[in-house]
Amino acid sequence: MPYFRYEGHRLAYTIHGQGPRTTVLMPGLLLSQKMQTPLAGDLARHGNRVVTFDFLGHGDSDRPQEMGCYSMPDFARQARALLDHLDLEQAVVGGTSLGANVTLELAALAPERLKGMIIEMPVLDKAIPACAAAFAPLLFALTYGEPVMKALAFGARRVPRALVPFTVELALDWIAQDPGPSAAVLQGILFGRTAPERTVREGLEAPALVIGHPRDPVHPFSDADMLAAELPGGRLIDANSIIELRVSPERLTGKIAAFIDECWDEAGASSARRRARAARA
Repeated sequence: MPYFRYEGHRLAYTIHGQGPRTTVLMPGLLLSQKMQTPLAGDLARHGNRVVTFDFLGHGDSDRPQEMGCYSMPDFARQARALLDHLDLEQAVVGGTSLGANVTLELAALAPERLKGMIIEMPVLDKAIPACAAAFAPLLFALTYGEPVMKALAFGARRVPRALVPFTVELALDWIAQDPGPSAAVLQGILFGRTAPERTVREGLEAPALVIGHPRDPVHPFSDADMLAAELPGGRLIDANSIIELRVSPERLTGKIAAFIDECWDEAGASSARRRARAARA
């Protein structure tokens, strides 16, 4: 797996496919780039070069234990550093959950670098109560229950991955991590901002495909709907479930591939923004 150096740390990425059009996909909180591998492969077969990426503290990238290493703006700067490392003036950039919010941060930090945004399961205003309920106990367990969490991690590492479905494999990889750095990631994120404020989001001009899921309190559909309305070039598509893109991806993959094609077609991107504005009028 290739790496590049960022502020003294190694950050991991993988390239799928080839060609002049690049899409960058980023994972969810404490998950690895592996979660985006099936989508990356499908998009590569549509003629795209796709790069999956591990933030600091995730996957095969370095995992320091200091909470000061982790924040949404820091993750966005790491994504920009990846574009610099790959000599990419522009790319379509997207991600899931944490990766979705980092995409918004990158759009605010360096809007000229984005041809488009793929935003799956954004975590915004309506998600705050569920996030507090979910992540506070997890942070407590990672911090004060470290011996137990290390025992769980040891057990998860011993399960043969070839014997389990892909979604179970992702869950096992999540459990198998050292709890210390994972706690630091959560602390850094919980004590920082989760996304650019609304007035900033309303000025992000890049075309955006926002994917919302039903029955998911941590990623409520209302947040996806609100974001699609805020973004000048935003459009919303409904996933049938939180795992559709992981277990039955054909419908959503086709929409994502068509969106990427449109982003690289200047006339198509302009038309997409006009349609988005007309839909909100």
